[in-house]
Amino acid sequence: MQHTDWIQAAPGVWKTVIGSPEGLTPLTCMKRKPNMEAMARMPDVPLPLGWEDIVLSRPTSGGSLLSFPLGRSEELYGAGLQFMRMNQRGRTRYLRVNSDPRQDTGETHAPVPFLVSGRGYGVLVDTARAVTFYCGSTMRQHEGAAAEARDRNTDRGWKATPASDRLEIRLPLEGAEVYLFAGPGMMDAVRRYNLFCGGGVLPPRWGLGFWHRVPTLYRDEEVEREAMEFRARDIPCDVIGLEPGWHSASYPVTFEWDAGRFPDPAGFVSRMRQAGFRLNLWEHPYVSPRSGLYVEMQALSGDYSVWGGLAPDYTLEKARELYAAQHEREHVSLGISGYKLDECDGSELTRNAWMFPAHASFPSGHDGEQMRQLYGLLLQDMTSGIYRRRNRRTYGLVRASNAGASPLPYVLYSDLYDHRQFVRALCNASFCGLLWSPEVRRTEGTEDWVRRMQTVCFSPLAMLNAWGDGVKPWSDPEAETTIRHYIRLRMRLLPYIYSVFAEYEGNGTPPFPAMPLVLDEAKRTKRSAAPAAGEMPDAAAVNGSAQKGAIQAFDVLNTSEGAYGAQLGREWDDQFCIGRDLLVAPMFAGETGRDVLLPEGVWYEAETGVRREGGRVVHVECPLERMPIFVREGAVIPMMPALDHVPDGEIPVELIHFGSEPGESKLYDDDGETFDYERTGGSWRQVTVARAADGSFSGTVESGGPGCRYRITGWRFGQTCLPPESTGPANRGGVHDE
Repeated sequence: MQHTDWIQAAPGVWKTVIGSPEGLTPLTCMKRKPNMEAMARMPDVPLPLGWEDIVLSRPTSGGSLLSFPLGRSEELYGAGLQFMRMNQRGRTRYLRVNSDPRQDTGETHAPVPFLVSGRGYGVLVDTARAVTFYCGSTMRQHEGAAAEARDRNTDRGWKATPASDRLEIRLPLEGAEVYLFAGPGMMDAVRRYNLFCGGGVLPPRWGLGFWHRVPTLYRDEEVEREAMEFRARDIPCDVIGLEPGWHSASYPVTFEWDAGRFPDPAGFVSRMRQAGFRLNLWEHPYVSPRSGLYVEMQALSGDYSVWGGLAPDYTLEKARELYAAQHEREHVSLGISGYKLDECDGSELTRNAWMFPAHASFPSGHDGEQMRQLYGLLLQDMTSGIYRRRNRRTYGLVRASNAGASPLPYVLYSDLYDHRQFVRALCNASFCGLLWSPEVRRTEGTEDWVRRMQTVCFSPLAMLNAWGDGVKPWSDPEAETTIRHYIRLRMRLLPYIYSVFAEYEGNGTPPFPAMPLVLDEAKRTKRSAAPAAGEMPDAAAVNGSAQKGAIQAFDVLNTSEGAYGAQLGREWDDQFCIGRDLLVAPMFAGETGRDVLLPEGVWYEAETGVRREGGRVVHVECPLERMPIFVREGAVIPMMPALDHVPDGEIPVELIHFGSEPGESKLYDDDGETFDYERTGGSWRQVTVARAADGSFSGTVESGGPGCRYRITGWRFGQTCLPPESTGPANRGGVHDE
């Protein structure tokens, strides 16, 4: 065994090179520059473990094994888009792209080889090969294995995986570059990772509206008719998605319009845009013999076919140029706003195998394993590059991704999972610079339909996918009113959600953080606030007792609303926050109520106004027409009207202050369409609420800069719940009682 040599790669980031790594990796193919300026503003802290504790060994079977010490109750989060659990401690994660990851092996659509420890640091392996993380799941003999031996016949404490004190990472045979990200907390480690990858994505404002995908063989007039039904029913919608039938042939695809279903693509796109709808096109990477790209792409493709089509080598500049030129000419120049990138996540080991095999070879010299691990990233990079060159933002969907994806304007999706797995994936995405959409297709009845749609409306991309069964928001008359309410609420909250994404872009804070990140951040902030003004907290104090774990360090026990001590074994992978001021706790079919873990402070049930003391578990009863949403005391939530779609011009915004305490927030604004914010910095507007001695409130908001769209129309102070859609002048003073 030997110790590793580390060099500083960025503020709070260290790197080591093990072996002779291959040049093609997720970070090298993305070519994004780290946001050094933002990282330099973060706390300058050491790693919470000694360099001598990081050990490198070379097993006789080849490759290298890098290992880190683990505290007995230290959590490990991340490993990409995982559906079966949130804390990966005690599990082995085999991180390979898989289109059908039904088992809890670690295989997934987005196998990001990044883990964040409850101790307050992160580790990334930058490689295009499949990596295995042994997350305290392997026990060496010298660790005191004999003490863990139990009689399974009689000892109910027997475990298949005894607790191990090492995290072991099996590296590829060639080696890899490995990065470490300092804290001091888990949220800081995640921020550093996102910023090192280039920062988070800021979608166009319209991308955060509601999306609807039509059945696959719809003609242009059917698409227009269905789109206008949204307008007639007063249901906001910004994006209509076209599924495989827009192609002249699909599986494999041509990337060309079907002349029968869409005889005038330019006219169709123009009419839809005039009605306030953006269009998103489904496609996959495999080129049909009927495509105009086929002949030129033949020499630039791998030696295995997919569905009789080509699997191009998109690491080659010529292949990328051909693809981009065709898409620019036939889609983007017409006004198409983005893509849904499907089928880039296959596995040759499943029953319905269709992907090229791992031993496939490509003209660049790369093999099928590397190409499958990176195909999703390459497609995202190519398509988003088309829009960047036009100074236009895009937002779309993708079915595979990897490390370095945080700056990419894509949200992962799939229809393979149940509602709880959808929510768990949304939580897990926040640890690794990923976004996830729990899309809705067919459901098992009214209750399941409503509960899924409520979750969708509070996700990174709110979408109904009618590709297979033609379901619409109004398909179930019993549920239509509730569905309309939540889609409209999504639109009203868009200024808040947009500001949350701007934080992601600027400082790497995940917009939809899981509870371990939220609680660990709150714990660290509280501890850091203890020293007197002007004094810096002791780094050892910040990181001390981290082995207790972010959730287990939660202080309030045996409260009147539930004994949190009895809940320590629960992962809380069924609730999450949006930014710092909204907490969402989805409900599932069959439930009439649920427990919710609230961070410290006062929280209000957003739709009832019920006041809840945080720092505990509370129980909430919720009828079908309502879901548990909580707002933090002192929050200032910017809200806009539930417009049909995001307008091109001015947007009226009302500022909603919650509770009886003063508060402040920041409102982000820009043109919502271009990358000009990268040059100007956008417009961050300080919003402040003060309370006078007589109990009255007053609010101030800074003026917006050039290119801003928001026009502040007024305030509502002292709210305890989200106000109904405005029917009169805003309340400009005093405490508003619901």
